[in-house]
Amino acid sequence: MPDQVTRLFVIRHGETAWNLETRIQGHIDIPLNDKGRWQAERLALALQDEGIEAIYSSDLLRAQHTAEAIARATGLPLTLDTALRERHFGRLEGKTQEEVAALWPEEALRWRQRDPAYGPEGGETLQDFYARCVDAITRLASQHPGQAIALVAHGGVLDCFYRAANRVPVEVPRSWKVTNASINRLLYSPEGFSMVAWADDAHLDDDLVLDESSDGAVARSS
Repeated sequence: MPDQVTRLFVIRHGETAWNLETRIQGHIDIPLNDKGRWQAERLALALQDEGIEAIYSSDLLRAQHTAEAIARATGLPLTLDTALRERHFGRLEGKTQEEVAALWPEEALRWRQRDPAYGPEGGETLQDFYARCVDAITRLASQHPGQAIALVAHGGVLDCFYRAANRVPVEVPRSWKVTNASINRLLYSPEGFSMVAWADDAHLDDDLVLDESSDGAVARSS
């Protein structure tokens, strides 16, 4: 039934300095860099006429500040939810993948192989992280039947959302993009999740200008 379907816009935060360094952020509270703030504003203009009725975000600054741009553009309140946080990587946080491989080669191998039962010291296992993310999106989507909502989170979280919508097991290597500030569209009904579109980043094209007119944000050639 259409009145039971929730439209979901699931979004990874804008760019951070640690994204550029390929440094593991996890629960460390890294803010957006200048490009990330620009991406958030472009994203907000692209979403302002999508009929979004609620905005939820991870409470970590990089997601929160991205979501705040959407809230300003739509005039909606922002609700923070810790269940939308990135995976907790424990002692791996703050390290690059190369540093992890040098310090803990066996752990690095289990991580690369997507061992569902592997969790870094002080962090979450992949299977527990996946369960947390799917529980969160199910809870939030089920509160808004017939509405559209935005969820701003992190790369690992969106990877879990993609897998849930496409029935891809957690141990299968990722073959899809999860890019900063792209727009990803899912549907939720009592039967589960499905995917409409993924990794739409046309609003981040430097050759486009977002025209703030009374008709909303329209992409046009500059």
